[in-house]
Amino acid sequence: MTKSAGPKKSGLNTAIQTLGVAKIPTPLRYCRFVGQEEELELNLTEEEADLLGAHRGAMRFEKAGPRGKLYFDSSKVKCAIVTCGGLCPGINDVIRSIVMDAHHHYHVASVIGIRYGLQGFIPKYGHDIMELTPEKVSSFHVFGGTELGSSRGPQAPDEIVDALERMNINVLFMIGGDGTMKAAANIVKEIRARNSRISVIGIPKTIDNDINFVGKSFGFDTAVEKATEAIACAHVEAVGAYNGIGIVKLMGRESGFIAAQATLALKEVNFVLVPENHFTLDGPEGLLSQLEQRLKKRRHAVIVVAEGAGQHLCEASGKTDASGNPVLCDICTILIARIKEYFKTRNLEATIKFIDPSYIIRSVPANANDRVYSGFLGQNAVHAAMAGKTGMVVSRLQSRFVHVPLELVTSKRKMLNIESDYWRAVIESTGQEDFGAHAGQYCKKDEP
Repeated sequence: MTKSAGPKKSGLNTAIQTLGVAKIPTPLRYCRFVGQEEELELNLTEEEADLLGAHRGAMRFEKAGPRGKLYFDSSKVKCAIVTCGGLCPGINDVIRSIVMDAHHHYHVASVIGIRYGLQGFIPKYGHDIMELTPEKVSSFHVFGGTELGSSRGPQAPDEIVDALERMNINVLFMIGGDGTMKAAANIVKEIRARNSRISVIGIPKTIDNDINFVGKSFGFDTAVEKATEAIACAHVEAVGAYNGIGIVKLMGRESGFIAAQATLALKEVNFVLVPENHFTLDGPEGLLSQLEQRLKKRRHAVIVVAEGAGQHLCEASGKTDASGNPVLCDICTILIARIKEYFKTRNLEATIKFIDPSYIIRSVPANANDRVYSGFLGQNAVHAAMAGKTGMVVSRLQSRFVHVPLELVTSKRKMLNIESDYWRAVIESTGQEDFGAHAGQYCKKDEP
């Protein structure tokens, strides 16, 4: 394998691995082809990538799109698709896009679906494969979730590559989040160690929108749209009771993007709690005091809580889930108990209505915007694979589709910058006084 060369102004290596020299003319017609190593220069914002200060500034990324010359003879290529981790709107759209483009435009020999995530590669689980044809996937986009099934948890890279070789797979498309992309990187290492010629292309999937160097993940728009429906219901419940409090729990283990975006989309939210902001409950500037003041003025309030918020307020269990993520304490249970206790000690009446729409949100079909986005991701993944690219993900940054090395997207999780203009806009939308560790720094006066 080789890596494409090119100037990297940021100091971060954005070169993409290739399986070899692309020499075979493409079967595509009527296309505007991209140069084999053509690059784009982008200045990333803090919402697009969580970078160290030394690496800020212009970065160069390989441009996505069809190449005029291919590494593979596409008519002889056998592809596999696997979906891993939690559900997310748009997964089926990505699968459909890959299959349609691979069959109709590259005329590949076969596309198969690996059932139930990485378990599908391991013989002991006994999962069958699914042959994916245009006829089979034609209505996939109508449904939420993944028609291939999914699972969590690591599987041995050597066993996965054994399976790829047994099935004569040339290209593996992996649709998943941070853990899946780390697994993809390990699979690429095993392939390189064997000197095999198998392309591994990642399509980043996370409803939390927390994958680094991915401007916005597919399914995020749909998730925010459905989240606002839950918030609207919570507002109705809150208004319908004297001192009514509506609490909505949204996805976001380490990053509060859904909570923040839904708050901006629906102006009924009065308090938003995210993992990045270590808020306080007690004291004159704490949430409980602010909530009391809000109820005295308006007699109702809506609180949006990302699931990973407030972990500093409870004792960590030390346990991890099947994906290796720390098991979170239930911040909403703690929050509800503290609110009840607080108002009881003050002889104040309060009615709490709690809504957790998480599984509803993540399992719905994608909306129109996410369907379009998912289609582009699938097509560009196929273009990259046929040109012999590997060890990369397809990403959209500043409305441009680019190739990003797996090493970069797995280096750290993208998180909300609570010193940014975006978070300031969220705080302005709610009207809450900031009760976190960074209180008071959003509206500093200009220096004289």
